[in-house]
Amino acid sequence: MKKATHPAWTIFGILAGATLALSACAVPQRAAMPAAPAAPTAPPKGAPLQSIGEGEGQVDIVAWAGYIERGETDKRFDWVTKFEADTGCKVNVKTAATSDEMVALMNEGGFDLVTASGDASNRLISGGKVQEININLIPSWNKIDPRLQNAPWHTVNGKHYGVPYQWGSNVLMYNTEVFPEPPKSWDVVFKEMTLPDGKSNKGRVQAYDGPIYVADAALYLKFHRPELGIKDPYALTREQFNAAIELLREQRKIVGRYWHDAFIQIDDFKNEGVVASSSWPFQVNLLRAEGKPIASTIPQEGATGWADTTMMHIDAAHPNCAYKWMEWSLNPKLQGDLAAWFGSVPVVLEACEGNELLGPDGCKINGLDNFDKIWFWRTPTTDCGDGRKECVPYHEWVTNYVAVIGGR
Repeated sequence: MKKATHPAWTIFGILAGATLALSACAVPQRAAMPAAPAAPTAPPKGAPLQSIGEGEGQVDIVAWAGYIERGETDKRFDWVTKFEADTGCKVNVKTAATSDEMVALMNEGGFDLVTASGDASNRLISGGKVQEININLIPSWNKIDPRLQNAPWHTVNGKHYGVPYQWGSNVLMYNTEVFPEPPKSWDVVFKEMTLPDGKSNKGRVQAYDGPIYVADAALYLKFHRPELGIKDPYALTREQFNAAIELLREQRKIVGRYWHDAFIQIDDFKNEGVVASSSWPFQVNLLRAEGKPIASTIPQEGATGWADTTMMHIDAAHPNCAYKWMEWSLNPKLQGDLAAWFGSVPVVLEACEGNELLGPDGCKINGLDNFDKIWFWRTPTTDCGDGRKECVPYHEWVTNYVAVIGGR
């Protein structure tokens, strides 16, 4: 189980810089021989692979908790063992708790793939840390939900920098013994109040410790303070951003813990008296599987969410195994099993039918019809989306949220 770390260390993920210039490196020409063909030229660094060869024996992946399972937690959920047997590529996984941590790990190097959310993927692309993917080497590409094939969080100037993996929404997880009815508003985690059990929520609620959580506060204000004029929770003017930070400062007074480790949050709900928090369906599913009085809802204000992409490092040491994994990740059995395990939605819609673990209504239950209602994570920039370049960029989200958590 991953141990808890100080939130500041989690949040201070290294932000990718400006786009790196990539240059081609030509192989020196050999001396001309009468019947010899011209010497090949090495492809530019970052250019997509043109063919897949023998696997290198392993593939190293940075992934969200619960995304790559080999049956160790529950033997029914195992999509690694058969891949390893079929390809000879051993799967090594490094779990990351936030998008900033993923960016930091990919900046450091040593990994082939990462399951990046939208608030990391564009940073990795602009920072030159991931390479273009040759979708012609992904036979199952055409099975991907058309809404995701050219999504802006992995497609830039018509080039694909990854293979869609899963998507879903952040949910309000709550204790059903405290809330006989689902909470209608995110109020229960943003404002001090008396809960239905007659006790205060102070110290009994949590918030996510990634800076992208500022968008959750902005979405709440979009509903409750229309005079702020928030249209997009990731494109905030200075006034809108300041209002979101102030709401988070008020929330700080009632938060018992800022969570980033899914398993520690699970323990907090079981043993530390936590009764409500933003969460992922993954934690909800595991707690319910243990028979705990837990449920989840998307309140009236709506929800943020994630659409994750498997992206390949610019210097991947095991590119053949990496491509084999990306193709494997799209098989309907894996997609359906993962959706059942995590509470997410498959990117291959074929997976929604005939999966014993997911069930006939699993995709609908997990939010298949909510795609257009979710504000998917993305990295904030100065671009407000309406021609203005005065919105608050992500590095300020980071510094301000660190200050909030630190009580400043």
